[in-house]
Amino acid sequence: MSPSPFVVEWIARLASSPSGLRARRRALDVAMGRGRHALPLARAGFTTFGVDIKSDALREAAMLASSEGLQVYAWCADLTQHPLPRDRFDLVVVTRYLQRDLFPAIQDAVIPGGIVLYETFTVAQRALGFGPTSPDHLLERGELTRRFDTFEVMFHEEVNAPEAVARIVARRPDVTLA
Repeated sequence: MSPSPFVVEWIARLASSPSGLRARRRALDVAMGRGRHALPLARAGFTTFGVDIKSDALREAAMLASSEGLQVYAWCADLTQHPLPRDRFDLVVVTRYLQRDLFPAIQDAVIPGGIVLYETFTVAQRALGFGPTSPDHLLERGELTRRFDTFEVMFHEEVNAPEAVARIVARRPDVTLA
């Protein structure tokens, strides 16, 4: 499967922006699968980490990265059982994955001033006759912005074609002590 054009566009924007992210530039691809977003992150110069429950997919992603001379640090974990590290990543990417109880951990995984790119299906996807149909895997209208209401929303949209998805780019507040 090809990477999301939305994610690829924002990776390029953030990688080229001097004020976009700090120099360390650690990125996490949540539910990484075979690396369709981890590879573009690594190509853009991010120190790239990925987590997924499927070890075979992680191995394939690591081999693809290695074949391009890239490094992707992958770990196999069930995110219902193992927490994400806190305050660790400049960028967290989540696509086509919805685990509602994971939203606080995703927010905590990004450092202050860091960014979350999130894209997944909405309930409007059911009308299209393909893709997920369970309410457990579909966002309600406006749900994504509500989930990131303490973040600065840099971009948000909900579209119904060619797939019904919600997308957000949200920056964690950078709290500095005066």
